[in-house]
Amino acid sequence: MAQEQLDARTRRVLPWLVAVGFFMQTLDATILNTALPAMAEALGESPLRMQAVVVAYMLTVALLIPASGYLSDRFGARRVFLSAIVLFCVGSLACASSKTLPQLVAARVIQGMGGAMLLPVGRLAILKAFPKSELLGVLSFVTIPGLIGPLVGPALGGVLVETLSWHWVFLINLPVGVVGAIATRFFMPELREKTQGFDWLGFLLFGLGMLAVSFALQGMGEHALSMASSLVLLAAGLASMAAYWLHSGRQTRPLFSKQLLRIHSFAVGVAGNLFARLGSGAMPFLTPLFLQVGLGYSPTEAGLFMVPTVLGAMLSKVFVERLVQRLGYRRVLVGNTLLLGLLMMSYARLDASASVVTLVLQLAAFGVVNSLQFSAMNTLTLADLEGETASSGNSLLSVVMQLSMSLGVAAGAALLEAFAPQHVGEVGEVGSPAVLWAFQRTYLCVGLLSMMASLIFLQLAHEDGANLRRRVAGPID
Repeated sequence: MAQEQLDARTRRVLPWLVAVGFFMQTLDATILNTALPAMAEALGESPLRMQAVVVAYMLTVALLIPASGYLSDRFGARRVFLSAIVLFCVGSLACASSKTLPQLVAARVIQGMGGAMLLPVGRLAILKAFPKSELLGVLSFVTIPGLIGPLVGPALGGVLVETLSWHWVFLINLPVGVVGAIATRFFMPELREKTQGFDWLGFLLFGLGMLAVSFALQGMGEHALSMASSLVLLAAGLASMAAYWLHSGRQTRPLFSKQLLRIHSFAVGVAGNLFARLGSGAMPFLTPLFLQVGLGYSPTEAGLFMVPTVLGAMLSKVFVERLVQRLGYRRVLVGNTLLLGLLMMSYARLDASASVVTLVLQLAAFGVVNSLQFSAMNTLTLADLEGETASSGNSLLSVVMQLSMSLGVAAGAALLEAFAPQHVGEVGEVGSPAVLWAFQRTYLCVGLLSMMASLIFLQLAHEDGANLRRRVAGPID
């Protein structure tokens, strides 16, 4: 469907529709973390071992993102976007109905299947439906709910847990999903295009490799698998990734463009994203747990404490463009990565005696620096992509972001369990010195892990990303 064929009402409603899908995704991602301790208690699990609920969703999203564009072209944006909303709602209902942790993890996989297509397909519809002269304003509008979700999500999760039950952190998605499904049926344009084929074998090899390596690392870190099983999985995953690399070299239309890693700014940006997010990806999982299990705050109080982090993230958007234009990507990313790691490590100084003011300032400072990191990394990665590399590079970046955040959650949980005495891991004693000590040491390690990414950003040249520094700072993470 050409851009001029869209009627005026569809052009007005489409950005709202995509924004609703984005809101559902970001709200779910942030409302859940505050509710994890209550969910653990109801399911008879330790709150220190609930990471599978988060990781299952992220890995599913990472796995399916590369196929979202093809599915949209093959079956039409309306049908795929509607299917995404339905899957997300069915998964939400299954999550709320779960009686055991394995059931909840399986339901999160279903939810992730829908979540993987919500934003990519919606954003693709926007790109096809609006002329380039209007894209900046429309895409900026669509990202606003992505900031509102994290702003209200943690506190709303705490309120729902305390006033109703943990089930409502999932059930709240249903009315939003129903409205979104009805609007999709009437206002999402079909926007189907002739497909150029899809590298299904490459998709299978890459996906299997990503999952096997992730499960192997989590199995070794959390002792969920034997060392022998973890090593076999790791070897299988690496072999699958190597097979994908060799396979893609023989394809005319591989899953990801062969030209991508020849672009220096993209290669450094993707590698930096992967390792920097191993640290920062653990923080949304660790901090609500720390506030409740380590410091003894209620779910609602813990959720409200996350608001300064989101407000700090919003504040950073005001000056990130000017900062990058003035100092360049190399200086900003090297310095900010080190500062981000130090801020994470500073959480190790917090204990029950920390005042509310101290906590608020700490969380707000982290929000500013963390958001600046994401914005700078993402725009650098996409800065020099053009033509056929733009879509492929954006897809690969999205996969790496989800994968690294899931590995970050798994790494944070593994460190937490390693530092916590065995009996604490079983019963999750709130506010005990052993639990507090485990969280503090975990923050030290996570911060150090994040700081290592500065070595990658040191490989940037001063001119890398220069063409984007003369334009707009880019997408909001």
